[in-house]
Formats: sequence, structure tokens, C-alpha cells
Amino acid sequence: MGKDFPIELRRALNMNHIGILGAGAIGQLLHLQLSQPKTHTDSLHLIDRHNTRSQHIAHTTNNGIKAEYEAHFVSAQNPSEKLSNIQLLIVCVKAYQVTNALLPLLDKLQPQCHILLFHNGMGPHLIIEKILQDSYPTLGLSLGTTSQGALKHDKWHIEQTGRGLTQFGHYYGPKMSTKLKQKLLDSLDNIQFCDPILPMLWQKLAVNATINPLTAIEQCKNGQLIADQYYSTIDKLTDEVILVAKHDGIQLEKAPLLKRIFDVISLTKNNYSSMYQDIKHHRKSEIDNINGYLIQQAEKYQIAVPENRYLYRRIKQIESINND
Repeated sequence: MGKDFPIELRRALNMNHIGILGAGAIGQLLHLQLSQPKTHTDSLHLIDRHNTRSQHIAHTTNNGIKAEYEAHFVSAQNPSEKLSNIQLLIVCVKAYQVTNALLPLLDKLQPQCHILLFHNGMGPHLIIEKILQDSYPTLGLSLGTTSQGALKHDKWHIEQTGRGLTQFGHYYGPKMSTKLKQKLLDSLDNIQFCDPILPMLWQKLAVNATINPLTAIEQCKNGQLIADQYYSTIDKLTDEVILVAKHDGIQLEKAPLLKRIFDVISLTKNNYSSMYQDIKHHRKSEIDNINGYLIQQAEKYQIAVPENRYLYRRIKQIESINND
């Protein structure tokens, strides 16, 4: 860039302008990792429904070390010009919140902005793809999944409870810039770029469709699922996922998929799943986008998935009792 440009303008044009929609546990964790080290080459904001300008957020590491850092916010209800500067919008809300949270912001994003969805389960990507296809063809869409664990002690204090694998990859429309892709690869823990990304999401769906509902029903830590009494159910659930995925054009191998499920159970043995937490605190779970998505796809291909249907019904029954 020419030397006649003011240094502030040169810095602004060279910045990675990144917004994280959703200030939950994972949103705060990704924000923390993306902000280290913080330099003039990055502009990072949390996007939340509140009018917070800045907030000190506490973070406790796996080793029990607690630190605080400052996060800057953009209000989703009263977005400033900062929203129109964002080049990468990372969506970290619950799966069932994605559409309602993202749609009001689309008109305010710059035409070359790229969207990255990070949530449990599947389904919202199909809705967002159709919306972008119809109305926002210059916005690109990537999908991601993470096994990083984060627990909220209170609204602005999270603890990292697991350093699992994070994967992301291109899905639809214009691709993410090389600069932004490298920023993610340099900043986030244990991260991979995957092309194609859908097989990785199906693998994660198999993990979630097993661990989440079983721990929520049994009200137990993930590690309890290593017991022999759960093996038959996990085995059958895995068979159902593989069959539905095959009809969806995704090839999954049973042995490595089972190994991944049991590896996650072992590595997160002291953790409580997100669905366990939702059920315990009488919150809406993501069952519709996990086992519910499998059932939806199975119905499309006229495939029987009795194990998934059973777990889905049990969670819905518990939710119904909790809401009475």
C-alpha cells in the first residue's frame, strides 16, 4: 500500500476483523484464543444481544490458573459500523438459535464477509445455505466443529475443561480468505482445516448422538458410558449413523468411528455433556439437531433408526416434564 496512506488506515485495511456471535462458553473460549496475542493486526469483537461495550472475562485453564482479559462487544440489537467491517463472523450460539440470531445481521454485513458456523449437531447449515443462495450470494459459508470443553461458572467466567480437536472447512459460496484461515489455524487449540468438512461433522454427530442423550438420561459424567451395560446401545447407534450417512453420500468406517466415540468418553470422563447441563438446568436441549437430525434424514431415505428414536423420545419426555 502506498506510503501516502495514514498509518491508521493502513493498519485498519490490514486487520483481521473478526466477530463472534454468541458469548456462551465456547464463544468466550474462542474469543480468548483468538485474542492471544493481541496486536494491531486484529480487531476482535463479541456480538451479543446486550448493550455491553466492554467486559472483563475470567478464564481458568486446565491447570487451574485463573486470569482476566478484556473483551469488546458489538450489540446485535444496535449494531455499530464495526459490524460492517467484519470479515469473518463466527457463529457460536446453540443450533436451534442459529437462524434467528444470524438473519437480522445479514443485511448489515459487508458483501465479502465470510460466515463460520460452530455448533453441536447438524441442520442449520441447510437453512443458511438456502438463504445465502437466494439473497446473499457474495457471502461465503464454512462449517466447524470442536471438542474443546468449556464450563461456565458464571456469566463472565469460563473454565477450559478439555483441549479436544477443532475442525473447520469450506461448505458454500466464496471461500474464506487465506489470511483469515491462517489466523484460525495459528490461534485455536488443536485445529485442522478439512476438505471436505461434512464427513467430520458426521463423525462428530455420531459422538454427540451417543454421549449427549445417554448422559442426559442417566444424569452422569461422560466417563460412566465406558461401562459394559452401554456398549450394545452405543454399537447400535453407531450402525444407524453409518447407514444414514451412507445414504447422504458420506462414507464412515465403523471401527474408527467407535474408537473415536470411546476416545472422547475416556478423554472427557470427568466432564458433563452439554445436553446433561441443559436437562439439569431445565433448558432446551439440542436434541432436534443431533438425534433429531438423524431421524429427519432417515425418514427422507425411509430407514429405520429405532435406537435414535428411543433416545429422542426420552429426552423430549424429560424436557416436557421439566417445562411443566
